[in-house]
Amino acid sequence: MKRSFLALVIAFFASIGTYAQNGKYCVIDSRYILEKMDDYKDAQAKLDAVSKAWQEEIDKSMAEVDKMYKSYQAERPMLSDDMRKRREDEIVAKEKTTKDLQKQRFGFEGDLFRKRQELVKPIQDRVFNAVQKMATQRGYDVVLDKSGGVTLFYADPKIDRSDDVLKILGINK
Repeated sequence: MKRSFLALVIAFFASIGTYAQNGKYCVIDSRYILEKMDDYKDAQAKLDAVSKAWQEEIDKSMAEVDKMYKSYQAERPMLSDDMRKRREDEIVAKEKTTKDLQKQRFGFEGDLFRKRQELVKPIQDRVFNAVQKMATQRGYDVVLDKSGGVTLFYADPKIDRSDDVLKILGINK
């Protein structure tokens, strides 16, 4: 099993090396491109504002839970068993509601994710289309994005075509 995996990895890197010698490719930095776009900056500002408002809402609710708990701790010796149980249940329910709200707002595919899709995805699509247009016009076989950091360890600045994409988008440095 290990030998077949190793052979597969070696074959993969050998094919990449062969392709790199024969294919035409360039490198872009999508983060750099997006940061030069005013509508992306506006979308990010809107996302930051919405995120901040939602976080304040959650923080306020957690402060209420904390206040309820401190009040309960102070009054606990004077409460009957039935009253203690009721107050504990109220605190647990409030904390659960707050955590559910936090998950709804910031969880996987939550409100923030959907808002980001609504505001940022159209801008990313424009960049993708501009990159595709540039690659087609100039005959590039592969366009690598160096902003991810994981897939590319080094890129010669001579092959970075981010500024070309900005020109196609009509954005000056």
